[in-house]
Amino acid sequence: MITIRPHTANNSIFGIRIFAFVTLVLLTACGSGGPDTELEAEIEPPEFATLETLGESLYEDVNLSLDRTQSCATCHNTEHAFIDDREDNNGDILTVSEGDDEFSLGTRNTPTAAYAAFSPDFYEGTKARFNSQQDDYEGFLGGQFLDGRALNLEEQAEGPFLNELEMMMPDEESVVERVMEDADYIESFKYLFGDDIFDDSELAFAAVAESIAAFERTDSFATFDSKYDLFLRGKFDEYILSKAAVGKALFFSQTDTNCATCHQLEANANSEETFSSYEYHNIGVPSNVALTNTKESLGQTQATDNGLYDNTEVEEDRGKFKVPTLRNAAVTAPYMHNGVFRNLETVMLFYDKYNNPDNTINPETGSVWLEPEIVDNLNATELEDGDIMTDDDVEALVCFLVSLTDASFEHLIEDEMSSCGL
Repeated sequence: MITIRPHTANNSIFGIRIFAFVTLVLLTACGSGGPDTELEAEIEPPEFATLETLGESLYEDVNLSLDRTQSCATCHNTEHAFIDDREDNNGDILTVSEGDDEFSLGTRNTPTAAYAAFSPDFYEGTKARFNSQQDDYEGFLGGQFLDGRALNLEEQAEGPFLNELEMMMPDEESVVERVMEDADYIESFKYLFGDDIFDDSELAFAAVAESIAAFERTDSFATFDSKYDLFLRGKFDEYILSKAAVGKALFFSQTDTNCATCHQLEANANSEETFSSYEYHNIGVPSNVALTNTKESLGQTQATDNGLYDNTEVEEDRGKFKVPTLRNAAVTAPYMHNGVFRNLETVMLFYDKYNNPDNTINPETGSVWLEPEIVDNLNATELEDGDIMTDDDVEALVCFLVSLTDASFEHLIEDEMSSCGL
C-alpha cells in the first residue's frame, strides 16, 4: 500500500540559493568577511520575495504568451475552480481551451489545477484499493496531464508556454526574454535564484516553472473546506440529513456502486481525501462528435486520442486516461477527457449503462450511447462491477459530488446546494 503526498523538489534551484545564503551568513557571523550586516539589513526585499508570490504573478501574467492574451490563469481560473470557464457563443463553457491566437482549439478538456499537487510523480507500480471488490491496481500512476506525460508540477508548468495550441511561445529563451521585460521580475529572480540566473535561459526557464509549481502547492489550490470536509470534522451536522449523505453511502459501498475502486486514495475517507487513485483506465468514453466537427470547420484535425499510450507507447495503455479528482466536480463541467458530457447526471448514467440493459439513451443527445473511441483495453471488470442505479441513486450520487465543492466556489451552484440539502 502506498501513501501519496504532494511532490517536493528537494534539489531545487531555490534550495541551492538558500544554502548559499545561509553559508554566507555563517561566514559573516564568524568574522570571515562578507557584506556589512547593517547595510544588508537596510536592503529592501524585492516585489516577489518568495517562490510562491513570484509564481502567483507569473501564473497570472498574459505577457508570457506569444500574443500577450493568455496566462496560466486563463485556462485555470482561480475564481472558478481552476478550470477554463470561458464560454462559447451559446453561453456554454468551452469544451476545450482556445489558444493564445484566439482561434486554435486544444485537443482535450482542460482539467482543474486544484489538488493537482497531490498527484505523485509519474511511475509504474502497484496500489492498494479500498472499499472495492477488485484486486489491487498494477500499472502506471500519477504524473501531470491526463496522460501523465509530465513527471511533476514543474514539468507541467513548462508545457503550456511552448505548446503550439496554447501559449505558443517559440522556445524557452523567448519566455525568459518576456520575463526580463519586467524590472520587478529581474530583481526577484536574482534575489531568489542568484544574480547569474539569466545567464542561462534553460535554468531561468526552469526557475519560472519552479515558481509556478510552488504557487500551485499553496493551500489556495487545496482548501479541503467543502461541506463534506466540515461534516467529517464535526462542523456540519446537517450533512447527515442531506441527499449527499445517501450518495456518500452509495459511493463507498462495495456492492451498490464501484466508485471508490478508482476514486479513493486513502484507506479512510478522511477530510484530505483527493478522490482519485491516480490510476489509468479506459472507461469507454466515446468521441466528442461536436468537438470534431467544430475543429474541422476551423480547418483543424481531431485525431483519435490514444491517452496514456502517447506517453508510454505501450499498446495496453491505448485509450487510458488518469483518474481525475472529484473535488469541485460540480463546478468543473464539461466532463471526460474530451468534454463529451455536460452534466453530472449524464456521467452517472454513462457508468450505469454497463450494468443496466434498459439504459440505452444518452439524455443529452436523445440518441443511443456511442461506442467507445477506443474499444481495446476497456476496463470491463471495473465498469461492470455494481448494481443498476435508480433515479434516486443518481440524484444522491450527484449530491455527494456537489458536497465536495470548495467553500469559495459554492456560490457558483447555490441552487444545486440547496436542492441537495446543503
